[in-house]
Amino acid sequence: MPTGAATGRVAVIERALQCAGITQRPVAVLDLDAFDANTNDLTSRAHGVPIRVASKSLRVRALIQRVLARPGFTGVLAYTLPEALWLASHGIDDIVVAYPTADAQSVAALAADDQARSHITLMVDETAHLDLILTAARGAAGPARPIRVAVELDVSYAPLPGVRFGAHRSPLRTTGQVLELVRQIQARPGLRLVGMMAYEGQIAGVGDAARTPYGSAVRAMKSLSTAEIAQRRSACVAAVREVTQLEFVNGGGTGSIESTGNEDAVTEIAAGSGLIGPGLFDHYRAFRPEPALLLGAQVVRRPAQGIATLMGGGWIASGVGGPDRLPTIHHPRGLAFAPQEGAGEVQTPVIGPAAEQLRVGGTVWLRHAKAGEPAEHALHYQLVAGETVVGSTPTYRGEGKLFL
Repeated sequence: MPTGAATGRVAVIERALQCAGITQRPVAVLDLDAFDANTNDLTSRAHGVPIRVASKSLRVRALIQRVLARPGFTGVLAYTLPEALWLASHGIDDIVVAYPTADAQSVAALAADDQARSHITLMVDETAHLDLILTAARGAAGPARPIRVAVELDVSYAPLPGVRFGAHRSPLRTTGQVLELVRQIQARPGLRLVGMMAYEGQIAGVGDAARTPYGSAVRAMKSLSTAEIAQRRSACVAAVREVTQLEFVNGGGTGSIESTGNEDAVTEIAAGSGLIGPGLFDHYRAFRPEPALLLGAQVVRRPAQGIATLMGGGWIASGVGGPDRLPTIHHPRGLAFAPQEGAGEVQTPVIGPAAEQLRVGGTVWLRHAKAGEPAEHALHYQLVAGETVVGSTPTYRGEGKLFL
């Protein structure tokens, strides 16, 4: 969003909050206009390939349901089994848990609920997962419907020994390794293989817009990795389909929709962060989502000329510690974090020419580096549409749920 447009939208949001009598800070505001525009942008980029909503990037049940009601979206990619069980109990009937679980109690709950068994798919990548699931499910009451599982293929990019790009996820890198686990699943009647997943984090989750040698290296890595993944994923999926049927093959993320969607082997794309447009997505060449979630922090001190201090503000993103994990100062422009303090849990000094215009009681608007993590701090999001606060909606935390 251009600077002028961002400033104008913030002014609209501030007036809407004032008219609604919402003065409490910090405040989390979800701009429904931006959210819906991002929804349309994701489906346009997917070119007809269904998108599975990554719940960790929202963590707000009403927003997940809002997206699922739109054409082009199908099902949820959850991040824990307890979360999946909870979502299933609220009517969501197609949930893939993106990460393997070792939560025996939750597996037993899944096994005991025949409806949940039909709605939830667990991720596995080694026989220890299979044995844990079956052991936890043993003795569960109810019909003996097999537990649905999906296998994850690791698609990190490793062009040379000791050189690797991408997240440390599944140990399964070759078709032979995947087929061996498929055979192990087929040998266990209590399990049913229904899908595959392969997440290319080194493409979807790494910004490439920098006009620097590093940016050039990232772009080259992405290009090489895209070609390698397409070949390896296609071969693996084809081999698995020779021995069993698959309901879905999930791949990608917000940052790789175009390249992932071009692969015939992929039947659906996972995405969620692009709905929110967090700070990390300011550094991609191919797309720029609208900033849909703004976090208002209050000015409580003016300790010196050119400095204003906010109450709180230190909502730091997970991942490798660095400046890109700090919130982005969205408005007013001309502010930066104090280099010796950064964004603090209780107070955050901001410096720069714009600090002279700030007064005690004023608001500085931030954007989190990641999409879903603010929901672990805020109990509710205030919903703004047009020029009006149209309501509020609880986050997972606001509904009393803490899944991680």
